[in-house]
Amino acid sequence: MEKYNLLSRTYFSGMAVFQFPGQTNFYSGKVRDVYSIGDDLLVMVASDRISAFDVILPKPIPFKGQVLNEIAAHMLQACSDICPNWLLETPAPSVSIGRRCEPFKIEMVIRGNLTGHAWRTYASGERILCGVTMPEGLKENDFFPEPIITPSTKAVEGHDEDISQEDIINQQLTSPAEWAQLEAYARQLFERGKQIAAKQGLILVDTKYEFGKIGDEIILMDEIHTPDSSRYFYADGFEERQAKGEKQKQLSKEFVREWLIENNFMGKEGQTVPAMPDEWIRTISMRYIELYEKIIGRTFIPQSLPEDIVFEKTVKALERLSG
Repeated sequence: MEKYNLLSRTYFSGMAVFQFPGQTNFYSGKVRDVYSIGDDLLVMVASDRISAFDVILPKPIPFKGQVLNEIAAHMLQACSDICPNWLLETPAPSVSIGRRCEPFKIEMVIRGNLTGHAWRTYASGERILCGVTMPEGLKENDFFPEPIITPSTKAVEGHDEDISQEDIINQQLTSPAEWAQLEAYARQLFERGKQIAAKQGLILVDTKYEFGKIGDEIILMDEIHTPDSSRYFYADGFEERQAKGEKQKQLSKEFVREWLIENNFMGKEGQTVPAMPDEWIRTISMRYIELYEKIIGRTFIPQSLPEDIVFEKTVKALERLSG
């Protein structure tokens, strides 16, 4: 328990804020708390917070952090032959430790289907998204002839913004060579993600990847192919639903966004986040668990470790990685 005394009793959205040995910085993001350890390591704690339209919603979602952390670890391992990634160890269900990178200030969003933000843009009559021309004659959820990359800026606060490849290079957010490598990695990762999903009867519809650098090496960061960063459709019945103009059965966070839109919230100025009933919270939690079990292919085992145990396991892992 002596080591546990290093734990700060400060809370943010129901989560303790830790103070680890060698800690040099702390940052609380929309859904993750990030601790810098020395110059080379990061501890990332996936919270049960949930965000939509770049706003943190008022109630946490039980086991969401564990779901995200374990899916991300599984997917990073499954894609480790494509490009190097940041992850070194997952000492607790909601904790990951990895290499600290200098992040690119963009997100690589890649879309296989005309859904979500792309569809809302298309339905408004626009045919260009992030400098990419979308073909005429598509219906909502149709496949693009080939996946399109529609990057966004990474906002520390507020909304991420669409940006084109041309503007990324003109603003020197990447060099032309770096952009080419990022695009190649994104397309290979998306293809691998689609293959993994297909084996489980799912379609990986769209997703985003974040990259950074260690020296001159480009590193895949953060989570990949999770319900917070990706959208999945069930493959069974997809074509029939498209032919009938029906909504697709999906596993993603989009249903949360749709509920918010129905309740007159899209993160715009002057709008208020609607109250989230307990039954709705349970529904969201079960949807996250459903995605875990569907894409990982094994039963989800919920774990609620006491904070002192999480702290102790993380410290021991840091000692191994540092020593």
